[in-house]
Amino acid sequence: QVQLVESGGGLVQAGGSLRLSCTASGGTFSRYSMGWFRQAPGKEREFLAGINWSGSSSYYTDFVKGRFTCSRDNAKNTVYLQMNSLKPEDTAVYLCAADTSLVTIKGGTPDYWGQGTQVTVSS
Repeated sequence: QVQLVESGGGLVQAGGSLRLSCTASGGTFSRYSMGWFRQAPGKEREFLAGINWSGSSSYYTDFVKGRFTCSRDNAKNTVYLQMNSLKPEDTAVYLCAADTSLVTIKGGTPDYWGQGTQVTVSS
């Protein structure tokens, strides 16, 4: 059983940056692809970014390309989401996820989820 804990959320002004972290325990981190999602009030959860087990491949949804970067440090059992040029519409709860398949993560049905961290972007 893999446990995921996100951190790094908070309040930031539009145009600012935040780096989210997600630390895993309870499994062999390097076996898993990792992903980031977000859910805003009244909206469906949406895929943002995913990275394979080694970090050699990453994928992004179109509206975050060029602004968000996903990376991982297998020695620290941690995946990161660097978010730049933040906009008020980026306000949401951000969740990380783990699965042995990056395809499954992109499809929105990974095996493991974190509890999420709130990101609020003020205008």
